[in-house]
Amino acid sequence: MDNLNVNDVVQINPLVNRFGGCFMQVTEVKSWGAQGFVKVPAEGKAFFRVKNEDMEYIGPATWMSD
Repeated sequence: MDNLNVNDVVQINPLVNRFGGCFMQVTEVKSWGAQGFVKVPAEGKAFFRVKNEDMEYIGPATWMSD
């Protein structure tokens, strides 16, 4: 994914894992995809990695969660 940057939001392929369909905020861009997190209500952040072919670009995040 050529246009991906830190703080961007991507949607995870629904067939990938239990977070499929969720929006992930990108914290690191890698050649193979990205690392980032999904906010889990009352739990915090769930960090994981997603391959380029398993996500779709949404756009830049307005706010970055700390």
